[in-house]
Amino acid sequence: MIEKLENRAWKVLKSENILNLGPWLNVRQELVELPSGKQIPTWFVLDFPDWINVIAITKDGDFVMEDQYRHGLGETHYELVAGVIDPGETPLQAAQRELSEETGFGGGEWQLFMTLSPNPTNHKNLSYTFLATGVEKIREQHQEPTEDIRVHVLKREEVRHLLETGEIVQALHSAPLWKYFATN
Repeated sequence: MIEKLENRAWKVLKSENILNLGPWLNVRQELVELPSGKQIPTWFVLDFPDWINVIAITKDGDFVMEDQYRHGLGETHYELVAGVIDPGETPLQAAQRELSEETGFGGGEWQLFMTLSPNPTNHKNLSYTFLATGVEKIREQHQEPTEDIRVHVLKREEVRHLLETGEIVQALHSAPLWKYFATN
């Protein structure tokens, strides 16, 4: 049996917000003390809102995927539907909203499939992945002005191929997809 880990939390001795970009990103600089008593004078914590991803599968067993250009890498790749959880929304509400807005698909049966930390070293947020099965096209896309999303309905084998060839580069998308293929 795997032992339950003791939480060896660091003690925050000082915390200062050094960058505030509204709901998208805040950066805190902290002075922390480890359980050993050793201090780290400068530790940065990135406060992002929580995120969602959706593994959306149609009534026919196909995957609803999308592609987008990502400026950080300067490339366009296949991805899951993803987005930010708005204030006042539950993760499920955000996932259903994002699937509808970005792809026009909806309905089906929904379950929380996986929760990940983007980077527990210095990110405060979590990423919730939902599995939505039996979805169908219910409306047209409704993209935000900053979005340029193309929707793809792909066969299971095609999504597996994208994973195997490294064409899904977003780690928070590929990890849940690998789990899906390992368990389904």
